[in-house]
Amino acid sequence: MSGNAPSRVIPAVLIGSTTEFYDFFIYGTAAALVFSRTFFPHLTPVNGLLAAFSVYAVGFLGRPTGAVLFGHLGDRVGRKRVLIGSLLLMGLSTTAVGLLPDYAEWGIWAPITLTGLRFLQGVGLGGEFGGAALLAIEHAPPGRRGRFGAYVQLGPCLGFAVATGLFWSLSRFLPEADFLAWGWRLPFLASAGLVGLGLAVRMRVEESPAFLATAAARAADPDRPDGDRAPLVTVVRRHLRLLLLGAGTVVSGSVFFYVATTWALAHATGDLHMPRTRMLALLLVSNLILGAATYAGALLSDRYGRRPVIRAGMAAALLWSLPLVPLLDTARPSLVLLGLAGAMVALGLLHGPIPAFLPELFPAEVRCSGSSVSYNLGALTGGALAPLIATRLTASLGSYAVGWYLVAACCCSLLCLRALPKQANHAEAVELLAAAEAISYSGQ
Repeated sequence: MSGNAPSRVIPAVLIGSTTEFYDFFIYGTAAALVFSRTFFPHLTPVNGLLAAFSVYAVGFLGRPTGAVLFGHLGDRVGRKRVLIGSLLLMGLSTTAVGLLPDYAEWGIWAPITLTGLRFLQGVGLGGEFGGAALLAIEHAPPGRRGRFGAYVQLGPCLGFAVATGLFWSLSRFLPEADFLAWGWRLPFLASAGLVGLGLAVRMRVEESPAFLATAAARAADPDRPDGDRAPLVTVVRRHLRLLLLGAGTVVSGSVFFYVATTWALAHATGDLHMPRTRMLALLLVSNLILGAATYAGALLSDRYGRRPVIRAGMAAALLWSLPLVPLLDTARPSLVLLGLAGAMVALGLLHGPIPAFLPELFPAEVRCSGSSVSYNLGALTGGALAPLIATRLTASLGSYAVGWYLVAACCCSLLCLRALPKQANHAEAVELLAAAEAISYSGQ
């Protein structure tokens, strides 16, 4: 266990997760600000934005694919290899977007290639959650899985902060023509350096004790049932209800996050004519609040349990759904920040416990597949269409309808959380397998 001290595990999880989500988020920011003009210039502004958000949604279609692929590998060959493979795929796809010619140069092939690269981004990100969450919680001491899992969710916070901060800087210091011509490409090209850093850190970490214990049991009993050879098949046959209800629990957080970030950015800078730099700065501040609330939610889940904290976050999101959009519509920085801050506090309480909560639903031999597919299926259902639906609702009914869309998503997740059986919790298996492997390492 000494080779996997927290000084190695936590940076491997945090830096890699930050890099993966930075790559994924910069597309959302670029889609809201640039892509409707660079890749869909022949469409009206509203239809161009819808087209850009449609390609944005393709990334979410890739996430379940990545979850299935990398989840299988995570259960069969180890968590560490999954994290390295997913990071490489994400980094190469993102860098390629930065080098992609626009519509003026490539015509229709530009948005087609962009769509393919966005799908590969989703595949890469689909393998991140399961591997990172399990690497974290399977090394966590008893009673601290929530705290270790928090670093998985802090990665998206930091990734969004870095992405937003970089776009803010470019918007602040580059002329509009230069930003549209080449400035937006710089965040995508910067991905190569971040991926190199993430790989250097992840190569140093060792495999998780729980995986080594299950691999040893599999080797000792080669005639055991073949569920381990196809972990997802085992999950579907034996744990389908847990898989679907876990995904439903994640839906509201995905909807809330992408409405409060990607759609809010497009709505504020397009419909409300707020300066781009001002809205990016407000999102950056609100993201810091999200990071603090996420870590607090994870710590509270170790003390009070995962379900009560997640339920509290959902209730807070439900109560904040209707005030959020009117606060954004004022276009007054103080009130916009208030709306975003309230959303981020609710999201933090909801998201913080998830990296420990979902893996605890599944036994160790299929934990990577179960938690990965469940998380990314929820993200697909909730996040993929959120900016599209919010944009269409605003154009058809007015922005107030977006609040009711958020209410519906929160109610759906609350019902899924309530329907999850309380006995479906394999938390003890995480600790017992880790303890057994630690004993074998020490020679006892």
